Amino acid sequence: MGRVADLAGVSVRTLHHYDEIGLVRPSARTSAGYRAYSAADVERLREVLAYRRLGFGLQEVGELVGDPSTDAVARLRQLRGLLVERRDRTDAMVRAIDRELETRAKGLSVTPEEQLGVLGARLYDVIGGAYPATRRTEPRIAARIWEALGDAETVLNVGAGTGSYEPADREVTAVEPSEVMRGQRPADAAPCVAAAAESLPFEDDSYDVAMAVSTVHHWADPIAGLREMRRVARRVVVFTFDTDEPGWQDRFWLTRDYLPEFASVLEGFPSIAGMGDAIGARAEPVLVPWDCADGLFEAYWRRPEAYLEEHVRRAMSVWTRVGPEAEQRAVRRLDEDLASGRWAERNNELVDLDAADLGLRLLIA
Repeated sequence: MGRVADLAGVSVRTLHHYDEIGLVRPSARTSAGYRAYSAADVERLREVLAYRRLGFGLQEVGELVGDPSTDAVARLRQLRGLLVERRDRTDAMVRAIDRELETRAKGLSVTPEEQLGVLGARLYDVIGGAYPATRRTEPRIAARIWEALGDAETVLNVGAGTGSYEPADREVTAVEPSEVMRGQRPADAAPCVAAAAESLPFEDDSYDVAMAVSTVHHWADPIAGLREMRRVARRVVVFTFDTDEPGWQDRFWLTRDYLPEFASVLEGFPSIAGMGDAIGARAEPVLVPWDCADGLFEAYWRRPEAYLEEHVRRAMSVWTRVGPEAEQRAVRRLDEDLASGRWAERNNELVDLDAADLGLRLLIA
């Protein structure tokens, strides 16, 4: 054990603790009773330490390395994505600071906007690198999506990202414009084409069904993308959200009490009725379970502390789009309300709910 601790740069006491909590348990013991680590144990230890050094808590690390839907290669891709994201954000921050130093050296003033820009939205252009850590398939939502696919044998997944929600029992082709996302798809994932939803490189009716999960709001022209899906497939299934209901911003305490800017993010986003009309679809509500495994924006409605974690927020495009000032203010106020008990007072009715309707909808055409 001492040699493993030396190689890993941790204390023997740390290894004992990991063993006690089941995070990294050595596979065997020597005749003298010492812990003996196999190659697989060392590989798991490497993953645990990498996630820890990225700032993840022990419970989160345990969930990541114990996820049965991923293998060692998939987790290496996750780690690589997170490290690249951190490197790119750090490089961007260094460049921004260098620019400010040059400006100050010339005796020029630096505006508040330029100062905040050091931490601003341009640093989050690579948020895709954070997706694998928290954006995993939620089985209960997946069941609804896959049920909607019906008896389809060929599936086109548009805006496929890293491959969450792709059914394993169908012939899937993925479409994803982001190189960052494509680079993080597991080695055994469906083949992926670099293309945009608004211009799909396929003939009419090429697939039994086209699906799109939590992606339409990223498209330059959602209606055009939906019509393209309808063109290339006989059936369309889209997981998105509803902004038709009056006062929809108040459905979720986070946008109601802390992030009113969310409404401006969706200016110009088509209504659920408009999207449905474009492809002849009906809309069905999808409830968000309290312990949702997919770290989408609404996932932590009963676990508010999660929104204080930067790595959780980085996998949600909303925070990038509202900008750092709104994000920092929202996080600060939430932190204060959690500490004072005000959040619990305002939202005590949530404690007994197992799932909540926060406006997520399934369009089925």
